[in-house]
Amino acid sequence: MARARKSLALAAIFVAALTPAFADEAPSPMPTPFIPRGKGDHCVRDNAFMRRYHMVMLKAQRDDTVHEGERGGDFSIKACVTCHAVNGSDGQPVGYSDPKHFCRSCHAYASVSIDCFECHSSKPSLKAKAAEAAPPPDDGDVAALNAYLREARP
Repeated sequence: MARARKSLALAAIFVAALTPAFADEAPSPMPTPFIPRGKGDHCVRDNAFMRRYHMVMLKAQRDDTVHEGERGGDFSIKACVTCHAVNGSDGQPVGYSDPKHFCRSCHAYASVSIDCFECHSSKPSLKAKAAEAAPPPDDGDVAALNAYLREARP
């Protein structure tokens, strides 16, 4: 089953390579949504591919997670939300209910309703980010290590 999903994902990549998608260079006469830039140097795939096939990749990732138990990966919602989080005026990541949310900007423009965030968080876990930024204590203090682990737990 996982092999079939991976074949589908590879077919989508092949089709994307042969099919002209959104031209990033040419200005469009049509109004376009504001798409906030991700935090990394580049996305897991080029912009044209992601615009066209992001849902195919998310569904393949979902199937691998649900049916095969494979978590994480380039196309997990958690990875997307972590990289593409948009901060509000308070400096904290906004949720899907905010019009500035990365996913909402395109989905509202295209009149597409999504239900991902009924189960998944639309904001990155700030506790996990803080835990990743600070190394765990390594001085042998078990109480300090336990406190660090409690704080790091999402």
